[in-house]
Amino acid sequence: MDLQVIKTIMMGATITLGGAIPAAAIGMITSKAVESIGRNPEAAGDVRTSMILGMAFAEAIAIYALVCALIIKFV
Repeated sequence: MDLQVIKTIMMGATITLGGAIPAAAIGMITSKAVESIGRNPEAAGDVRTSMILGMAFAEAIAIYALVCALIIKFV
């Protein structure tokens, strides 16, 4: 196998897993937050703040995967 083919496969796998797993995590975070707000509407502000913070951390992992994929491509 050529080195370029291996790099392309690694780049694709990195961005695929790095995008799919945080997307699933964000979906789970959002569903649990909406479920929690439905059970206890008075705590909506605190739950929303925690949800946004959790979503930001999950999205940061996707950005790290993108950076890693770009490093694989260009190095």
